Amino acid sequence: MTVIIFVLTLWYGGLFFQSFFLHRYAAHQVFTMSKTAERITFILTWIFQGSSYLSAYGYGIMHRMHHAYTDTEKDPHSPLYDANLFAMMWKTKNIYQAINQQQIPVEDRFTKHVPQWKRFDTFASSRVSRFMWIGFYITFFMLFATAWWQWLLLPIALLMAPIHGVIINWFGHIYGYENFKMKNTSKNLFPIDVLMMGEGYHNNHHKFASRANFGVKWHEIDFTYVIIKILDTIGFIKLKPVTAKV
Repeated sequence: MTVIIFVLTLWYGGLFFQSFFLHRYAAHQVFTMSKTAERITFILTWIFQGSSYLSAYGYGIMHRMHHAYTDTEKDPHSPLYDANLFAMMWKTKNIYQAINQQQIPVEDRFTKHVPQWKRFDTFASSRVSRFMWIGFYITFFMLFATAWWQWLLLPIALLMAPIHGVIINWFGHIYGYENFKMKNTSKNLFPIDVLMMGEGYHNNHHKFASRANFGVKWHEIDFTYVIIKILDTIGFIKLKPVTAKV
């Protein structure tokens, strides 16, 4: 039971900071936060994503490119241009790394106000950091796993962030329902998105990219947005007024 709780904590903790910080803040700037709050969130993102830590800079730019070029040859990840989900993940990894290492030119519109903490990212993205987390996860499983099948959860812990990404970027463009007819394949995966904390309302998000709340219909509860509203109320962040879609 301890291992299951541990993996669930990583799943929802890593997912929250990917959605809250990397997606809604770094990529879409739907709210603002102080520099201190931003640095705290960088560190919490590293703690919960661990071995699969993603840079806000690389993620933010790549996601903006995804919205600008959705389902075209320039899209960093699209089921229409990748043979399978593993090919898409590998392509996405290469583009993400090239952006972070400044190996490819990036238009100014994709870099505007994207948060970056170079010194911290250098450490958090390093092999030392990733192997440290891998060692911690393996040690935790050795201490608390009580059945052989629990070890099947270890790869999920190690690759949490890419798994979150592929669920939305692959399956969220193939399966589900549409609230809005778009010039792309985006779908809403779940009527009530408990698994992905609102990220599964992908069709809604492509229609209204600048909205903090990804839910549109009454039953589409965006659990990340609920937390965002709480953080806005206590002053940790400041939500921006809803504007037209980006």
